[in-house]
Amino acid sequence: MAIAWMYLIIAGLFEAVWAIGLKYAEGFTKFWPSVITIVAMAISLYFLALAIKTLPLGTAYAVWTGIGAFTTAILGVVLFSEPIHFSRIFFLLLLLVSIIGLKFTAAN
Repeated sequence: MAIAWMYLIIAGLFEAVWAIGLKYAEGFTKFWPSVITIVAMAISLYFLALAIKTLPLGTAYAVWTGIGAFTTAILGVVLFSEPIHFSRIFFLLLLLVSIIGLKFTAAN
């Protein structure tokens, strides 16, 4: 069971990698960023597939997208100087609480 959650965390982090990779790939017009993006997509989906063997599908998918969205939003601020303000921090914290809540209320 714990290994499925580790797979899910890895999948979510690689979702953020490919989301950031999309920005660098500029519509798949840059070769290496495009390659990294596609490889990260494959890794993310592979680990998601491993996680949903054990975890409930709805929970796993929500947590996967939540981890990806949270991490991507933070990296957007760090890498691309996207604006950060109280309301954005507040809603990112709500997302984090939701991810943690889903983990602790999952059937498995």
